[in-house]
Formats: sequence, C-alpha cells, structure tokens
Amino acid sequence: MNAPELIRRLDEVVKKEGAEDMNAIIQYQISEPLYQVIQNGELSIHEGQAEAPNLTITIADDDLVNLFKGQLNPMMGVMNGKIKLKGDMMLAQKLLGFIDKDKVNKLV
Repeated sequence: MNAPELIRRLDEVVKKEGAEDMNAIIQYQISEPLYQVIQNGELSIHEGQAEAPNLTITIADDDLVNLFKGQLNPMMGVMNGKIKLKGDMMLAQKLLGFIDKDKVNKLV
C-alpha cells in the first residue's frame, strides 16, 4: 500500500480515544498532496492543499508508510531530514500517538 492510499484509510488505523476534543488540519506533502481534517474527533481526508493547515508534514511516500508502521523513528527522521515539519510541533507529537501501528502493519 502506498502513502496516499494509507492516508485515505487513516480512519481505519486511528485510535479515536482522546481525540474527541481535537480540531486540526494536517497537510501531507507526499507524492499526491492530501490533507486531514480532524473536527471534534471526526476524521476526513481531502485532496490538494489546505488553505491554513495547523501542521504540514513533508515526507517521502515510503518514509510516511514506515513512520506509521513504527519502523521510522520520528525524531531521527526530523534530524536526518526525512521528515520536515512546519507549524504546530505538539500536534505532530499527538498525531503519532493516535496511530495504531498494529492496525497499520495489518493493513499494509
């Protein structure tokens, strides 16, 4: 499964617990730009560029898949330039906490 497909299926791998009060827009700069809208814990995925994302993640497709699978350390990815973040860094940290790596590994 490639990165755009995985992003489109995020609702299948995201832990909803704890995200009920979350409101954010996350832009994924991958081979096919997509953005994620989280509103009161509900998740939707859209194609293209968000007007005012809270966080923009620029990453290669394979690296995104490995990040969500738990095979790419996020701190090392940022330090070695594989992951570029712009915006709310705390949101980036929270986002990874909501990804169920076991479900990602079963999906891909």
